[in-house]
Amino acid sequence: TMPRKRKLLAQLSALQSNSSLPPLDALGNLNATPAGDSSPKSSKYFAIEKKSSSRLEADFFNQPCISLAKSFLGQILVRKLPDGRELWGRIVETEAYLGGEDEASHSKGGKQTQRNAAMFMKPGTLYVYQIYGIYFCVNVSSQGEGAAVLLRSLEPLQGLDAMRELRSASRKGPTKPLKDWQLCNGPSKLCQAFGIDKAFDQRDLTQDAAIWMVPGHDLPGEQDVITTTRIGIGNRGEWAQKPLRFYLRGNKFVSVVDKKTEREMAAMEHFSCS
Repeated sequence: TMPRKRKLLAQLSALQSNSSLPPLDALGNLNATPAGDSSPKSSKYFAIEKKSSSRLEADFFNQPCISLAKSFLGQILVRKLPDGRELWGRIVETEAYLGGEDEASHSKGGKQTQRNAAMFMKPGTLYVYQIYGIYFCVNVSSQGEGAAVLLRSLEPLQGLDAMRELRSASRKGPTKPLKDWQLCNGPSKLCQAFGIDKAFDQRDLTQDAAIWMVPGHDLPGEQDVITTTRIGIGNRGEWAQKPLRFYLRGNKFVSVVDKKTEREMAAMEHFSCS
């Protein structure tokens, strides 16, 4: 049997030496996308290339809504513009929308429509909707039927000039240049600054070539997170009072600070220390 084994090994190594990676131009073709399709074709070479940027993967998004809303704090949203520039922003404020039972959720009562379909898709799917007919808000689906997390505010890290351009393009008339803290401190401002519109609805953060998330470095501990009520819920009974908004304590890029909750938290810490 020995010679036969040697022969097989020889054939195997010959095969391996022939199956080297395709030339670069072939790789280019693999990544090419038909006009109008912004998501890359998933070739294994593309996957390898993307791995190096350590984007957050499916298992990160696959967690219950409240847990995901908290886990987003400190992580980084990355947006690659058509001209190749990259915008980076640290997530500093989120809100959880729990699906069926949540009176303030677009999917309350388990109602699935064309508009909210992304809320029922796999965790990590973007749900982008329009408010007042002009502004956009971006959410990320989580575990749970129709549950998703609203991204409320970012701390801009990279590409601030591009963010200013995008924000001023959507503002009317002559305006003063925006300060850094004003660029992404609110859900629609964030979408303007990152060039996120309805075209991003139903995209997958684990696969998309134009938008993804990477792990943050200094992630917050429990004591760094303020848990409070959501904003702009209006007349939703007890659901307007539920503590489903989370933000980084002391971060100046947060949209709305809850001073009362912060004072209570500080008092409790003082009490437990004394």
